[in-house]
Amino acid sequence: MTDRTIHVSEVQETVGRWWWNYDEGNFDVLAALLTDDVHFVCRTDTGTTAFEEFVRADVRGRDDVMNWEIQHRTDSPYPLRHHGTNVHLTAHRADEADFSSYIHVTHNTATGVTNLSSAIVNGTARRVGDAVLLSVLEVVLDTRESVLFSER
Repeated sequence: MTDRTIHVSEVQETVGRWWWNYDEGNFDVLAALLTDDVHFVCRTDTGTTAFEEFVRADVRGRDDVMNWEIQHRTDSPYPLRHHGTNVHLTAHRADEADFSSYIHVTHNTATGVTNLSSAIVNGTARRVGDAVLLSVLEVVLDTRESVLFSER
């Protein structure tokens, strides 16, 4: 019997490849990183921003997810940089592993590189053949004002 355990390094590689190729608009590579039945969700933590329609998604299936990703990326700034950090595994099942991480997003303005957004990312990576692909990706953009931890 072959060990099908998904290791954190494989998930880090897949997530890193996802953000790099998303930023660069390499849509064929992005599509190849998704399972056929992928579920993609994107939203803000408050649901009250002026850009809710632009960021909100709840899409299933590789083709529909890619249609949303292509439109969203095409309508976003370039260069845009998603910095995925703290990728770690939160659960294991047969050929799947759940993960959580942060992203920090920057873009360039006339005055230099500026912060655009940050988010919590949760997902599931699934082994399909020899590849580790994304089967769930949920991005929750940080839009609420920070308060003391004890007051949240």
